[in-house]
Amino acid sequence: MALDELKAAVPDFAKDLKLNLGSVIGNSDLPRQQLWGTVLACAIASRSPQVLRELAPEAKANLSAEAYTAAKSAAAVMAMNNVFYRTRHLLSDPEYGTLRAGLRMNVIGNPGVEKVDFELWSLAVSAINGCGQCLDSHEQVLRKAGVDRETIQEAVKIASVIQAVGVTLDAEAVLAE
Repeated sequence: MALDELKAAVPDFAKDLKLNLGSVIGNSDLPRQQLWGTVLACAIASRSPQVLRELAPEAKANLSAEAYTAAKSAAAVMAMNNVFYRTRHLLSDPEYGTLRAGLRMNVIGNPGVEKVDFELWSLAVSAINGCGQCLDSHEQVLRKAGVDRETIQEAVKIASVIQAVGVTLDAEAVLAE
């Protein structure tokens, strides 16, 4: 199992990450598609080659072809949106917020999977990328769709652990050179 290999790669000084990785993925209450779509989208967003190499095959085995593609689409479109909307939010000139974005985001309207799943994956990626405006937007859509706070927090926990594992493993790889 790739998850076990990834956990084994986590150094002893980051034992908490190893334990958390096992619990947020191995003991998640999320339905399989929500879980593995979140894992894949976050593995992509983490920018860690090792994390993505280890988790993508397991995600592919647990997702339909449509869900696998949709999770990759969520990571891709949020990579763009998180930069754009975070920047508009951070600029002190409020006029930028009134300008038309003019960016294509068709996949958000038709992701090929349940809208709630795509929104959850988008929220998790937005947590990694630190876009408060996107986090608020996706959280509001999820809450209006009846998703509880515990489910949303579960996706954020997955995002935080995957990101931390990626940072740790990438740093160890550099330090070992």
